[in-house]
Amino acid sequence: MTDKDLITRLDDRLDQLVNIDMGERGVEHLFEAARGIEGRSLVGVAADALMAVPEGGTVLLTTGSVSRAWITPELGENDGPSGAAAIARALVLGRNATCVMLCEETLLPAIRNTCQAAGLFPVTLEQAVIARADKSLATIVMLPYSIEDKGGKAQAIQMLDDLQPDLLFSTERVGRNEFGVYHSMRGIDYGMGRARVDFLFDLALERGIPVVAVGDGGNEIGMGKVADHVAAHVPYGDICQCGCGGGIGAVTSCDVLVTAACSNWGCTAIAAAMAVRAGNAKLLHTPEREALLLDTMVTNGLINSTHGIVDDSVDGFPRASHLAVAELCRTIVSRAL
Repeated sequence: MTDKDLITRLDDRLDQLVNIDMGERGVEHLFEAARGIEGRSLVGVAADALMAVPEGGTVLLTTGSVSRAWITPELGENDGPSGAAAIARALVLGRNATCVMLCEETLLPAIRNTCQAAGLFPVTLEQAVIARADKSLATIVMLPYSIEDKGGKAQAIQMLDDLQPDLLFSTERVGRNEFGVYHSMRGIDYGMGRARVDFLFDLALERGIPVVAVGDGGNEIGMGKVADHVAAHVPYGDICQCGCGGGIGAVTSCDVLVTAACSNWGCTAIAAAMAVRAGNAKLLHTPEREALLLDTMVTNGLINSTHGIVDDSVDGFPRASHLAVAELCRTIVSRAL
């Protein structure tokens, strides 16, 4: 067996692990559709794209889902932040990348602290340039994104022009449907207080900048790639409950779509595949680090949106499930490392 054959087998196992539809939300249908488009492991294609970022390159990342903004826009979901932090960490350690995390201003403190718990020190863009040059500090840049359509479109142009990113990465970031409405998985209008960062991803695709996206429900950035399957197989995928006339499916597509039963699990698997390619176990998102991030998200008030409570379950899956997925990902790739 060649090294390439081994990596292919490991990638396939990671794909299979994180796409077991434990939540009964139709993700296996989305996985089959996305896998059919790629013709090989989704996790593997994503890891290849991320490891292809030039040494010292720039990556824009987004995550964070404002939940129940009609109560308070400071309430965010705990699926997304830890996964995005794991990917940013792998990019910094594996590619010496400048990672810029984008989210709502109201969620910046919680996501900043989650990234810091992953080992990334929050800095300004100017400080990140210095850190990248001397490789003395693992950093993350945190920037707010507009919650208005007009502002989101204008900021997209400015950011791509100014930062000249090599890749964009999204995980568990809700995108608008064909009528411009942002929906929850229950088919409710969730657009209030939400960053319009999907406009940034639309523009990046127009400009030919690689886009990698992770999602678990069909309403996230990237799911436009399998829109017909979202409409056919996901609850409220064809008709929502808000009366807009459309379904919850996001229209924004991507170059590489990674599906998972829980978006954080997709990121854990991608980080494992990146570790294999880099030959560096430090890129892994370990169960020990996942435990720290779960505790950090609780401390910062991020919500288990399925149950409507601040705890260390994510998407209704208990803490032990998330630690187990991280351990199984590490076990799957241990032979190669």
